[in-house]
Amino acid sequence: MAAPIAIHLEFGGGAELLFDGVKEHHVTLPSQSQPWDVKQLLVWIQRNLLKERPELFVQGDSVRPGILVLINDADWELMGELDYQLQDQDNVVFISTLHGG
Repeated sequence: MAAPIAIHLEFGGGAELLFDGVKEHHVTLPSQSQPWDVKQLLVWIQRNLLKERPELFVQGDSVRPGILVLINDADWELMGELDYQLQDQDNVVFISTLHGG
């Protein structure tokens, strides 16, 4: 059984507006049978933090194109994207690069 893990989530570039304008969240993910990965984190975020317009944050089982994801200040593409196994005290940042015109 994987132990609960504490992580820090940040939303910026307008993405925070989908989370009641709150940019930073310190969360503890509950214990579960397998280690937490980013794919499971996105489901947890949708169920527990996302307040409105999920189509602007997720698409299918991933983040919507135009949202930059950093894990501990590194592009998530270098970390394995959805398959990255979260570690206690990880910092995950979601930055919207989409701007209205």
